[in-house]
Amino acid sequence: MQIQPRQQLLDIWQATARVSYRDGEWISDGRDGGNSISDAEQLLCIMAPATVIPLFRLDRPDAVASDVLEKLRGLGDNRQIPVRLIRALTGYIDRYTAPDGTPVFSGAGYFRSEIEGEEIKQAQRDLDVVDSFSISITLMLAIVGFTKIFRQVITRPALIEQVTELEQKANRRLSAAMTGLLRSFAVNVFSADSDFGRELIRTVNQEQRPIPQVVDELREALREINARLRDDVTIGSGAAEGSELDNPNRLFECGWSWGVVRDAPEIQTEADIGVQKPGVAQNAPYLYFTTVALDAIQALSSERTRLLGLLDPEQARLSQSLQLRFELTRSYWATIATFGTGRWPLEDMPWRTTDGIEFDYFTLLVGGMVMQNMQVARTSDTERRRVAAVLEDLANRSRITRRSTEPEFAVQVHHPGLHFPLEGSEDVGGPTLAWTVADIATTLFRRTLDLAQMLTDGVARSRMIDLSNATWLHLRSRMIVDGEDRGLWDRPAGAFSYLAGDGDDPGEVSWYYTKRVVDCLVTAAQMIQEPSPPSELLGRVAEDLLNEAEYLYDRELLNGTTTRGEALRIELERIGTELRRARTVRPGRPGVAVALAEEVLRRLDRLSAARRADSGTT
Repeated sequence: MQIQPRQQLLDIWQATARVSYRDGEWISDGRDGGNSISDAEQLLCIMAPATVIPLFRLDRPDAVASDVLEKLRGLGDNRQIPVRLIRALTGYIDRYTAPDGTPVFSGAGYFRSEIEGEEIKQAQRDLDVVDSFSISITLMLAIVGFTKIFRQVITRPALIEQVTELEQKANRRLSAAMTGLLRSFAVNVFSADSDFGRELIRTVNQEQRPIPQVVDELREALREINARLRDDVTIGSGAAEGSELDNPNRLFECGWSWGVVRDAPEIQTEADIGVQKPGVAQNAPYLYFTTVALDAIQALSSERTRLLGLLDPEQARLSQSLQLRFELTRSYWATIATFGTGRWPLEDMPWRTTDGIEFDYFTLLVGGMVMQNMQVARTSDTERRRVAAVLEDLANRSRITRRSTEPEFAVQVHHPGLHFPLEGSEDVGGPTLAWTVADIATTLFRRTLDLAQMLTDGVARSRMIDLSNATWLHLRSRMIVDGEDRGLWDRPAGAFSYLAGDGDDPGEVSWYYTKRVVDCLVTAAQMIQEPSPPSELLGRVAEDLLNEAEYLYDRELLNGTTTRGEALRIELERIGTELRRARTVRPGRPGVAVALAEEVLRRLDRLSAARRADSGTT
């Protein structure tokens, strides 16, 4: 990999500290103004690496690395940094808590009007959105983990009180965010001959077979998911659709809507989460919000969450309900995307949703869910290579690996981004709201690295590494290079020069984009830290080499080489030790085993040649 995640993350930390901490205060601002999502993204630019990558930890002041302190000196020294972060984090939670104590998860400045020029009402800006639920889960888990460890190394009563208060507030917001996700889960049930049904059948019927046959096979493929949605989803939204799923003539889709769905029941919980607001969102899944919800739920069940015991018993109960929805949603979309025996629906780009909207970006989102399913299902490198080909094609089609010299539709996915309506948002007055996404490059980067970690085929893995390097060059070109916000993102004109004359290409920091670049670099760092999947080819080569080396070694022992002097005896003992080590490392590091076996074979050949020379034979 050409990427240097440690240095890149440190540079981002330096720029974030410079922009965010001024005159003794944490300043929450950015291209879209302050809101519960953007402000969390800004904080996670610091907190995500600090809680995920051991070398970046800030919760033990005496163990902070010197280069980390150098880059964060704008925030203070090793003892001031965690204290100032605690104040900034506490300020965030207080800012997005209503006077009655109810956590606020509004989209505010991230909402757009579906019809340009129409005024968005304040009641609409105050609507809760799944993106805020999801990022709050990520940030609150980071806070709770940070405070649990930092509390162990502090002694001042006043500081201990601040840390304890922050942890309590974070737990409350975490419980509320989990409840929000449970009430935003959507199950859209429809007949096969409806508009939704025809679009779904068109997607899965890649071989143009008779529709009744395809419908029967699709129902059979989804039978277990259908049964678990009926029987196991008992709290939150999605439970009421169980009776409709009993109808054998119905099809369905599941995932997360953009907010709390209309008529979603309140969650009965012991957690103090304030008022559960009524929902207005359409009871149908949105691919973007489904993806961000799945990422948040993965954090709830991560190894770090389990080892540090970050969830209390009530949160663990809510997490189990979310995990069930995670598994069903992941399995559903993986089944749809790989349905049939010929070309996969995933390979038929662009992906078309059941409401008739199609974008290459949707193909990438569905591909991510296929990859998540591959991590738990028995799949081969042949199937993973098919996903790799999709990612390569997407990089080309979205002009990440192919140059774009003049304005074209493909570039709109980067700038100004894709817009899709949020159905139901008009129910509180005002126009239908829209949501904008422009993160195809960062999402592709992460999925490429995720797939590279899964591949055991060295050639396919190298292709994914090459694609990640090319995508990183694209991202690097979009970094802001001038002004106070230099070193952060996003400047689309850096990759697409003809946008430089577009007055809508701002140079102000986008925490939305910068946080996603940070996520990419954290993924790259984790990939480097983790052992790579062993190559099956190298494993077979290592086995053959070791078999020959052990045969020659046994023959030297049989021929009495150990009786020909102390030096030869010691040499054979060393060779035996190397052989045993090669056998030990072969399963996980076959390349090392090959190198060890080759060196052993050379040494054994020298011993054999010396023995033959002593005996006068050739």
